[in-house]
Amino acid sequence: MLAVVYDGKSASLQERSRPRCSRSEAVVAVRTAGVCGTDLEILKGYMGFRGVMGHEFVGVVVEGPPAWMGKRVVAEINCVCGRCDMCTSGLSNHCRDRGVVGIDHRDGVFAEFVALPTANLHSLPEGLDDAAAVFVEPLAAAMQVLRQVKVESAGGVVVIGDGRLGQLVARVVKSVGAKCLLVGRHAGKLEAAEKQGIETVLAERFVPAAKAGVVVDASGAAGGLELAMRTVRPRGTIVLKSTFTGGGPNPAPLVINEVTVVGSRCGPFPEAIAALASGKVDVSSLVSGRFPLGQALEALEAAGNRDNIKVLIDVQR
Repeated sequence: MLAVVYDGKSASLQERSRPRCSRSEAVVAVRTAGVCGTDLEILKGYMGFRGVMGHEFVGVVVEGPPAWMGKRVVAEINCVCGRCDMCTSGLSNHCRDRGVVGIDHRDGVFAEFVALPTANLHSLPEGLDDAAAVFVEPLAAAMQVLRQVKVESAGGVVVIGDGRLGQLVARVVKSVGAKCLLVGRHAGKLEAAEKQGIETVLAERFVPAAKAGVVVDASGAAGGLELAMRTVRPRGTIVLKSTFTGGGPNPAPLVINEVTVVGSRCGPFPEAIAALASGKVDVSSLVSGRFPLGQALEALEAAGNRDNIKVLIDVQR
């Protein structure tokens, strides 16, 4: 099968053996995959990953338990042991011995086929098309913010970063009726949010005033946290959604202003699927380009273009 493989120095298209599945797994034929900011960070050395890249996808089960055969699915990215203290206490996303699809010790979905635990699979309703369903994983991550912080009573939420995840977080915050401001560096991306009724401002015009009750950093850069610290009010909350290589700012203001910092990662797939299927969260304006698998390297390059939001790779159509 054809796959996008990162070897620690660069990504390349390679022919690989089709994966085989164990009794608790299924082989999925990937139809569409999405390029994430984390994928771009892997190309810079994030997590020291080696192998098939990618973790956002839609596919069809072609091998495995009869109950799953032929189903169109998405999948959670944490492949867990089910035995450690984290798993047995209900925190399996933090399994001590987990593999993470396309990120940590587990081959990903920029390939014609991928083997995944059936416990990770979620079937999709017929009315939800692939181009929207590929957003399930990042939308679930955006929805995790609502599980961790009460944004409705925050007195205003500022989202820093107008890229893939920032756009989704802003849509999620708006969907629950909370006041939201999206801060970004790209007029075109901010326009996509404005069409959804989200208030926006260019970063160069934004004046941080240490008044926001909740600030979500989805910038993907160390500068986002520094700006968040100048935007949040004393005893407010900063939610960190960024994953990137490199250092960060001096944390002294967090101590001085008694700011709560919340790391936020994976989220609820069923809620994300429902929100996309019902139209509660609209992602139709976020796709900037689509490439066939044979042009996946061009897709990665396009995803790195700051003017683009979401780039998709069509694997099997």
